[in-house]
Amino acid sequence: MTLKGIYLENLTVFEKMEIEFCDGINVFVGENGTGKTHIMKLLYAACQAAQVKTTAVDFPQKIVKVFRPDDFNIGRLVSRKVGNSNSRIHIASDTNTLKVSFERRTKRWEANVTGMQAWEKQFENLTSTFIPAKEMLSNSRNLIQAIDKGNVDFDDTYKDIISAASVDVSRGPDNERKKKYLKRLQTITQGKVKIEKEKFYLLPTGQPQSKLEFQLVAEGFRKIALLWQLIKNGTLEKGSVLFWDEPEANINPQNIPAIVDLLLDLQEDGVQIFIATHDYFIAKYLDARKRESSKLLYHALYKSDDTIHYECEKAFMLLENNSISRQSVDLYKEEVEKVMK
Repeated sequence: MTLKGIYLENLTVFEKMEIEFCDGINVFVGENGTGKTHIMKLLYAACQAAQVKTTAVDFPQKIVKVFRPDDFNIGRLVSRKVGNSNSRIHIASDTNTLKVSFERRTKRWEANVTGMQAWEKQFENLTSTFIPAKEMLSNSRNLIQAIDKGNVDFDDTYKDIISAASVDVSRGPDNERKKKYLKRLQTITQGKVKIEKEKFYLLPTGQPQSKLEFQLVAEGFRKIALLWQLIKNGTLEKGSVLFWDEPEANINPQNIPAIVDLLLDLQEDGVQIFIATHDYFIAKYLDARKRESSKLLYHALYKSDDTIHYECEKAFMLLENNSISRQSVDLYKEEVEKVMK
């Protein structure tokens, strides 16, 4: 039970777009404004909508909660190009397709939805997690309540990641799978995560009586510690879906190989993964360290003739419209020219 594809029509920056996904790691690359995060948010909203019994929101409601258009009007997501007034979103699994359509004049989230019942039945036990680019656990205390009351304006991806990480199952033994991941991540952060009174702390290795507030820990370590917590509490298990926006943000480049190895292992263990990145090291390390059994696809989004286009390859360097590689080549040329002068 995995996400197989998405079709978009007249939505935000997209005129028409159709993308097929693999069951393993799907890597989105492209310049800012090409819609990488928009695609991941739509997929995440579809996953979350399947848990309507616990989330109490349907697909259109979750869309507006993760995009936060003015007055929660889903119609504001219709492409602003002249002549466009209707949007369509189709998200496909291996057996079902969830569809939603709406117009520019649609109020709130009163969109037309088809396939919801079958979608809920298929994915009712699915766990999905969206890690935003900005680390939020250091600001978690009372933030969910503030968002619910409208005192602060954050989209649901920030609220949801705090809720996912706040599930505390620190007692009891870890299985061998968890130990494999936790040990590797703990080596980087030099500590374990502890939750007290809705606040997150890092317990330094070898100092069980000491604790550091998350806001006193380097942000790169906090992001890695978040992964530790999500694995520890069982959020990232077989059959789950992980969305990670800019995993490279504030991560020391020397820790990128460890993150890449962890992502490759997670997909081997049955976690479907979607990441959006601008980082050459993450994109290239995934390519270099993948195994014969790895399922990996690169999705490049790029602008041409005022339209967003798309290409897909199994290898990073095979992408013809690759903004990350192009920039690295330009830098290399500058360095050569400087040396030659």
